[in-house]
Amino acid sequence: MLRGMRKASSNWLGKIIMATVMGVLIISFGVWGIADIFKGFGQSTLAKVGHTEISTEQFRQNYTDRLQQIGRQFGRPLTMDQARAFGLDRQVLQQTIAEAALDEEARRLGLGQSNDETMRMIFTDPNFKGVNGAFDPTRFQSTMRQFGFSEQRYISEQRRVSLRRQIAGSISAGLEPPKLLIEALTRFANEQRSIEYVRLDAAQAGTIDPPSPEALAGYFDDHKTLFRAPEYRKISFVAVTPEEIGKWSEVSDEDARKLFEQRRDRLGTPERRELSQIMFPNADEATAARNRIASGLSFEDLAKERGLNPSDIDLGLIAKSAIVDPAIADAAFSLPSGEVSQPEQGRFGVALVKVGKIEPGVEPSYGSVASDLKREIAADRARTKVAELRDKMEDERGGGASVIEAAQKLGLAAVTVDAVDRSGRLPGGQPVPSIPRGLDVVAQAFNSDVGVDNDPIAFNGGYVWYDVLGITPSRERTLDEVKDQVEAKWHDDQINSRLRTKATEMVQKLDQGGKLADEAAAAGVKLDTASGFKRDGAVPGVPAGVIAAAFRTAKDGVGQTPDASANAWIVFRVTDVSVPPVDLASEDTKKLKDTVLRSATDEELAQYITKLELDIGTNVNQAAFAQVTGANSN
Repeated sequence: MLRGMRKASSNWLGKIIMATVMGVLIISFGVWGIADIFKGFGQSTLAKVGHTEISTEQFRQNYTDRLQQIGRQFGRPLTMDQARAFGLDRQVLQQTIAEAALDEEARRLGLGQSNDETMRMIFTDPNFKGVNGAFDPTRFQSTMRQFGFSEQRYISEQRRVSLRRQIAGSISAGLEPPKLLIEALTRFANEQRSIEYVRLDAAQAGTIDPPSPEALAGYFDDHKTLFRAPEYRKISFVAVTPEEIGKWSEVSDEDARKLFEQRRDRLGTPERRELSQIMFPNADEATAARNRIASGLSFEDLAKERGLNPSDIDLGLIAKSAIVDPAIADAAFSLPSGEVSQPEQGRFGVALVKVGKIEPGVEPSYGSVASDLKREIAADRARTKVAELRDKMEDERGGGASVIEAAQKLGLAAVTVDAVDRSGRLPGGQPVPSIPRGLDVVAQAFNSDVGVDNDPIAFNGGYVWYDVLGITPSRERTLDEVKDQVEAKWHDDQINSRLRTKATEMVQKLDQGGKLADEAAAAGVKLDTASGFKRDGAVPGVPAGVIAAAFRTAKDGVGQTPDASANAWIVFRVTDVSVPPVDLASEDTKKLKDTVLRSATDEELAQYITKLELDIGTNVNQAAFAQVTGANSN
């Protein structure tokens, strides 16, 4: 419909008609009260937090970014309906309001962060490091494009995030989980149990005669829904992704070598130096200190005199690019090992720098990075090509072409699946081999209909267009169609029923003082043991349900549980329960403590933000929120 409206408004007559229609709609909105969406907020405001306004477009961008991130994690796009079902709309709204409240508080407290510190954080971010381990501007720009950020927007966002962390850090400072809680959680996590058990399977069920025709027909009537033929859909789709378009093996060595020469300085391993630094408030103090070093005072003793610990002066083994101050970097990397620099005026004071161990840089070879460079070139070319093909496909679709017709015109390979069910399987039960892994085109098709002009699916950095060509409704099958399946299911149910009865009888005997070893011998099964497992442990051959049941059973108690994966039943007895002593210094306990501390910190910060929002005032334009999240389209 939207494409039709765009097409209709592409000429002068269509524009006049569409303008008239939209004018009538706006007037009717005012008459019927829809215009109250604009009252008290301003047309572009979705929420107010104190004096901060969250624009509708800002929230729309945050919400879209979040849905795309989740889509990339799951390998499939998330629809608006699914997002609301998961509560993501409210989560993103709460997060956006919380961030705005913290930003308001940062301004009230007068918190700030210099551009140098913000840039240092970005330069040291491992996400932006290239193959040589240093900051790679190309990778940074590529990441910005991938996530839809401008460079300035990202820098501003990082500054705000840093200030929020300052507030969060002050809120949680000194927070310490109670020792009693850590000990209780450690005992719970480290408790170990041992069991002896037997497995009853089909061999213990005995001979099961085939069902009579009447019995089979009755069973089928009672379980018809299990054998119902699913709905099938005929679909066609075409994928345009960088992976399909950009083959790195097709990039020439000539092109890769050009990029190699441009980046030669950044591709190798840079020289690194072990540096120590003492800062002085002015040049006079620094010069006096340097003269004392020349007279025999060691750099380390000078640091002690100034009340500095080794950790206060140690910069570590770093590359020149990691030093924020250019003047100090030039001085540190112009001296031989063991030397102390002359006083150098930096951005934050006057410094003396001592050079320790020097690790020479490694000159890169083309062969060692050729494949990475070719992949990068191919990806860049593919992204451009994908964008071109996306526009062309949308133009063709806007002109009324089907997916197959548009693909043929653009020289793309369209895929047609004659029949696929909701689970992505063919009528024979096997998965559809022509659907790429992670592409959720089937679920999208089952949410559409024949003749619907569907929006493309974002997939692997590209797009997938699809059409529903036909629908075969679900139907009840006759017994003759599924007789073998019905008889097999009836047989399995008979086995399960008999085994459950035998397991119950065995447990009753054990409760009356019997021994599991004797019962195992009588049933002709092996007595197995499993020892020293924890609640979250995995024991080969022992179903997870048995482990969970064992921790619900007292020592010397008995229990039973099904093994659904093998149509069997397990009867067990808990032979031992042990709780190791709590070692508060162990790595596992430290990790547990960190987890508890993070949880407590999150709860503390959540309470602080809730109080902050109440104090400064928070209002949400629910109509605008519903519009952005698609709630008003239902």
